[in-house]
Amino acid sequence: MPEAWTNKDERQYKKIKKSATKRGRSDKVAKRIAAATVNKRRAAEGRTKPTRRTAKRTSSRPRRQD
Repeated sequence: MPEAWTNKDERQYKKIKKSATKRGRSDKVAKRIAAATVNKRRAAEGRTKPTRRTAKRTSSRPRRQD
């Protein structure tokens, strides 16, 4: 478990991983899906630092060049 994860995050990870494995995903893919989902929820709750990639995407419209 990563240090920044809470017990709730760990429980969610295990449940998502088990569900993905049950649906026929390989263990490696199930782990990736579970980690990405938990991290996505953490980011949505504001518990992570913004990355450069998300920091740049503030608007969906392209910038106007003068």
